[in-house]
Amino acid sequence: MEQRIGSSSKPLEGAGFDPAFVPGLTSPVSGETEDTEPADAVEATGTHEPTVTAEASKETEETEETAGEETPDGPVFEAADRRAKIVADHRGVRLSLDDQACEFRWDEIGAVETESPRFGKRFTITVHTPDRRWYPIEIEATSRARFAEWDEQLDAVMDKYFEDETPQAQEPEESD
Repeated sequence: MEQRIGSSSKPLEGAGFDPAFVPGLTSPVSGETEDTEPADAVEATGTHEPTVTAEASKETEETEETAGEETPDGPVFEAADRRAKIVADHRGVRLSLDDQACEFRWDEIGAVETESPRFGKRFTITVHTPDRRWYPIEIEATSRARFAEWDEQLDAVMDKYFEDETPQAQEPEESD
Protein backbone atom coordinates (compact mmCIF):
# COMPACT_ATOMS: atom_id res chain seq x y z
CA MET A 1 0.00 0.00 0.00
CA GLU A 2 1.30 3.48 -0.96
CA GLN A 3 1.32 6.36 1.44
CA ARG A 4 2.08 9.99 0.75
CA ILE A 5 4.82 11.69 2.64
CA GLY A 6 4.01 15.20 3.77
CA SER A 7 0.88 17.19 4.47
CA SER A 8 -2.29 16.76 2.47
CA SER A 9 -3.61 20.23 3.31
CA LYS A 10 -3.34 23.07 0.81
CA PRO A 11 -1.48 26.28 1.70
CA LEU A 12 -3.68 29.16 2.84
CA GLU A 13 -4.39 31.98 0.43
CA GLY A 14 -5.75 35.44 1.00
CA ALA A 15 -4.84 38.99 1.92
CA GLY A 16 -3.79 37.97 5.43
CA PHE A 17 -0.95 35.89 4.05
CA ASP A 18 -0.19 37.65 0.75
CA PRO A 19 -0.69 41.42 0.34
CA ALA A 20 -0.59 40.96 -3.44
CA PHE A 21 -3.90 39.10 -3.14
CA VAL A 22 -5.73 42.47 -2.92
CA PRO A 23 -5.82 44.03 -6.40
CA GLY A 24 -4.30 47.49 -6.66
CA LEU A 25 -2.43 47.24 -3.38
CA THR A 26 0.92 46.20 -4.84
CA SER A 27 2.53 46.40 -8.25
CA PRO A 28 2.98 43.25 -10.35
CA VAL A 29 6.10 41.27 -9.47
CA SER A 30 8.61 40.54 -12.21
CA GLY A 31 10.60 37.31 -12.37
CA GLU A 32 13.93 38.99 -11.55
CA THR A 33 14.91 40.89 -8.46
CA GLU A 34 16.36 44.40 -8.61
CA ASP A 35 19.82 43.33 -7.49
CA THR A 36 20.35 40.62 -10.09
CA GLU A 37 21.81 41.34 -13.50
CA PRO A 38 21.63 38.94 -16.43
CA ALA A 39 24.76 36.78 -16.46
CA ASP A 40 25.23 37.08 -20.23
CA ALA A 41 25.42 40.90 -19.95
CA VAL A 42 28.33 40.62 -17.53
CA GLU A 43 30.07 37.98 -19.67
CA ALA A 44 29.67 39.96 -22.90
CA THR A 45 31.08 43.23 -21.61
CA GLY A 46 33.36 41.87 -18.94
CA THR A 47 32.28 44.68 -16.63
CA HIS A 48 29.46 45.17 -14.23
CA GLU A 49 27.40 48.08 -15.61
CA PRO A 50 24.96 49.86 -13.34
CA THR A 51 21.29 49.03 -13.79
CA VAL A 52 18.29 51.23 -13.15
CA THR A 53 16.30 50.20 -10.10
CA ALA A 54 12.53 49.97 -10.12
CA GLU A 55 12.18 53.02 -7.86
CA ALA A 56 14.37 55.18 -10.08
CA SER A 57 12.49 54.17 -13.20
CA LYS A 58 9.14 54.82 -11.47
CA GLU A 59 10.31 58.31 -10.49
CA THR A 60 11.36 59.10 -14.05
CA GLU A 61 8.03 57.84 -15.39
CA GLU A 62 6.14 60.07 -12.95
CA THR A 63 8.21 63.13 -13.86
CA GLU A 64 7.70 62.43 -17.59
CA GLU A 65 3.94 62.06 -17.07
CA THR A 66 3.63 65.26 -15.07
CA ALA A 67 5.99 67.22 -17.34
CA GLY A 68 3.61 67.02 -20.29
CA GLU A 69 0.44 67.53 -18.28
CA GLU A 70 -0.63 70.84 -16.85
CA THR A 71 -1.35 70.95 -13.17
CA PRO A 72 -4.86 72.28 -12.61
CA ASP A 73 -5.54 75.04 -10.14
CA GLY A 74 -8.11 72.94 -8.26
CA PRO A 75 -7.93 71.96 -4.61
CA VAL A 76 -5.54 69.29 -3.34
CA PHE A 77 -5.85 67.36 -0.08
CA GLU A 78 -2.75 65.89 1.53
CA ALA A 79 -2.41 64.33 4.95
CA ALA A 80 0.52 62.28 6.21
CA ASP A 81 2.17 60.97 9.31
CA ARG A 82 5.32 58.91 9.82
CA ARG A 83 3.83 55.78 8.17
CA ALA A 84 0.73 56.68 6.15
CA LYS A 85 -0.09 59.24 3.48
CA ILE A 86 -3.16 60.18 1.46
CA VAL A 87 -3.32 62.53 -1.50
CA ALA A 88 -6.54 63.53 -3.27
CA ASP A 89 -6.33 65.77 -6.31
CA HIS A 90 -7.45 66.00 -9.95
CA ARG A 91 -6.02 62.53 -10.77
CA GLY A 92 -7.84 60.70 -7.97
CA VAL A 93 -6.99 59.38 -4.51
CA ARG A 94 -3.63 57.81 -3.64
CA LEU A 95 -3.09 55.90 -0.41
CA SER A 96 0.24 54.68 0.89
CA LEU A 97 1.20 52.86 4.06
CA ASP A 98 4.87 52.07 4.68
CA ASP A 99 6.07 50.61 1.37
CA GLN A 100 2.59 49.71 0.02
CA ALA A 101 0.64 52.09 -2.21
CA CYS A 102 -2.53 52.11 -4.27
CA GLU A 103 -4.16 54.63 -6.55
CA PHE A 104 -7.82 55.15 -7.43
CA ARG A 105 -9.05 57.28 -10.33
CA TRP A 106 -12.24 59.22 -9.70
CA ASP A 107 -14.26 56.85 -11.90
CA GLU A 108 -13.11 53.88 -9.74
CA ILE A 109 -14.39 55.40 -6.49
CA GLY A 110 -17.87 54.75 -5.15
CA ALA A 111 -17.53 56.83 -1.96
CA VAL A 112 -14.97 58.37 0.38
CA GLU A 113 -15.75 58.21 4.08
CA THR A 114 -14.04 60.00 6.95
CA GLU A 115 -14.18 59.18 10.62
CA SER A 116 -12.70 61.02 13.55
CA PRO A 117 -12.52 59.17 16.86
CA ARG A 118 -14.11 60.44 20.02
CA PHE A 119 -10.78 60.05 21.81
CA GLY A 120 -7.33 59.89 20.31
CA LYS A 121 -5.71 61.47 17.28
CA ARG A 122 -6.14 58.89 14.50
CA PHE A 123 -8.19 60.20 11.56
CA THR A 124 -9.59 57.40 9.36
CA ILE A 125 -10.28 57.82 5.65
CA THR A 126 -11.93 54.94 3.80
CA VAL A 127 -12.15 54.68 0.00
CA HIS A 128 -15.07 52.53 -1.17
CA THR A 129 -15.15 51.05 -4.67
CA PRO A 130 -18.31 50.09 -6.61
CA ASP A 131 -17.46 46.37 -6.32
CA ARG A 132 -18.02 46.48 -2.54
CA ARG A 133 -14.38 46.70 -1.47
CA TRP A 134 -13.07 49.30 0.90
CA TYR A 135 -9.59 50.54 1.67
CA PRO A 136 -9.18 52.33 5.03
CA ILE A 137 -6.13 54.30 6.09
CA GLU A 138 -5.44 55.95 9.44
CA ILE A 139 -3.47 59.18 9.71
CA GLU A 140 -2.18 60.29 13.10
CA ALA A 141 -2.79 64.02 13.56
CA THR A 142 -0.57 66.33 15.56
CA SER A 143 -3.68 67.65 17.34
CA ARG A 144 -7.42 67.05 17.26
CA ALA A 145 -7.90 70.51 15.73
CA ARG A 146 -6.51 69.14 12.44
CA PHE A 147 -9.58 66.89 12.00
CA ALA A 148 -11.88 69.81 11.09
CA GLU A 149 -9.25 71.28 8.75
CA TRP A 150 -8.74 67.94 6.97
CA ASP A 151 -12.52 67.45 6.65
CA GLU A 152 -12.89 70.87 4.99
CA GLN A 153 -9.99 70.27 2.58
CA LEU A 154 -11.24 66.81 1.60
CA ASP A 155 -14.79 68.14 1.11
CA ALA A 156 -13.46 70.84 -1.23
CA VAL A 157 -11.64 68.22 -3.33
CA MET A 158 -14.66 65.91 -3.37
CA ASP A 159 -16.98 68.75 -4.42
CA LYS A 160 -14.65 69.67 -7.28
CA TYR A 161 -13.70 66.27 -8.74
CA PHE A 162 -16.07 63.57 -7.47
CA GLU A 163 -19.22 63.31 -9.55
CA ASP A 164 -22.20 61.44 -8.18
CA GLU A 165 -23.73 59.29 -10.93
CA THR A 166 -27.32 59.82 -9.77
CA PRO A 167 -28.43 63.31 -10.79
CA GLN A 168 -30.52 65.01 -8.16
CA ALA A 169 -33.93 66.22 -9.26
CA GLN A 170 -34.08 69.99 -9.18
CA GLU A 171 -37.20 71.36 -7.57
CA PRO A 172 -38.96 74.13 -9.49
CA GLU A 173 -38.77 77.52 -7.85
CA GLU A 174 -41.98 78.87 -6.45
CA SER A 175 -43.11 82.21 -7.81
CA ASP A 176 -45.51 84.63 -6.18
